[in-house]
Amino acid sequence: MLVSERIGQFFVESDGGRDRLEYTEYGSGDQWVVLLHGLLMPRRMQQPLARAMAAQGLHVVTLDLLGHGRSDQPADPLVYSMTSFGEQVVALLDHLGAEQAVIGGTSLGANVSLEVAVIAPERVKGLIVEMPVLNNALVAGILAFVPIMLAARYLPFTANTLQKVSRSIPRGLVPFWAGIGLETVDHRADSVASVLHGVIFGRLAPSSSQRRRIQAPVFVVGHPIDPIHPFVDADMLAAELPHVRMERATSILEWRFRPDRLTAAATDFALDCWATAGAAAATTTARARKR
Repeated sequence: MLVSERIGQFFVESDGGRDRLEYTEYGSGDQWVVLLHGLLMPRRMQQPLARAMAAQGLHVVTLDLLGHGRSDQPADPLVYSMTSFGEQVVALLDHLGAEQAVIGGTSLGANVSLEVAVIAPERVKGLIVEMPVLNNALVAGILAFVPIMLAARYLPFTANTLQKVSRSIPRGLVPFWAGIGLETVDHRADSVASVLHGVIFGRLAPSSSQRRRIQAPVFVVGHPIDPIHPFVDADMLAAELPHVRMERATSILEWRFRPDRLTAAATDFALDCWATAGAAAATTTARARKR
C-alpha cells in the first residue's frame, strides 16, 4: 500500500539561538506515531518501519533531532542533552497540532522516548523502546564513543575526511543500510564532538524512580549479545514498568534485515494504544450521556 510522504521543518529556541529541525510525515489522520533515530544516525533509518505503520492507517512522523541528519548541527555541547531532545519532540507535537502520540525510537531514540514520557506524560499515548541504554551499558558506551569524541575534537581531519568521502558517494548506488551508514558519518568534526560531549556527560536516561512512574503502555525490544545495548537493560526496564510488552529480538540485525515479525508487533502495539484510547473515550461519552 502506497502512503503519502511529506517533508517539513520547524524551529526551536536553544541557548545557541534559533535552530531548524526537519521531519518526514507518512500517511495521515489523528493516530500519531513519532519515530526517533539512534545516536548520530539520520531519521531515514526509521523509514521502513514508518512506511509499514502508515500502510496500516497510522500517521507517522520521523524526526531528525538537533545535531542529526538534515536538522541544524550547532557546534555547542551545551545545546545537546536528553532533556533538550525530549523537549524537541514535544515541540514537534505542538507544531503538528498533535495532542498525543505513540513515541518510539532506537538506542538514543529509545532514551529520548522515555524522557518525553517523564517531562510530558500527558502527550504520550504509548512508547516503543528498542535497545534502551541504561545502567549496564555505561562502560561499553564510554569505551565506544569517547574515543570518537576525542578524535573529532583533537584530530578533526578524521571526521571531516569521512564526511567528504561519504558525500562523494551517490546514495542511489548503495543498498539502503549502507546509505544510512554514509549519512551517519556525514557530520562535521565539531558537530560530532559536541553531540557526543552533550550526550555522554549529561543525563543518560530518566532515573529508575522516574521510569517506574510512567503509566503509558510500553513496547520494549531487547537484543542479545550487544554490549552497548545489553539485554539486561531492556529486561530491567520491562520489570520497572507497570504496563509493558516485551519482545526479544534474535539479534541486533533482526529488525534491520528481517523486520516482519518485530514490525508487525510494533504496529499492532501502536494500533492497540489508539484503539484503547478510542474505547475509553466512548465509555466516558456514554457515562456523560447517562448523567
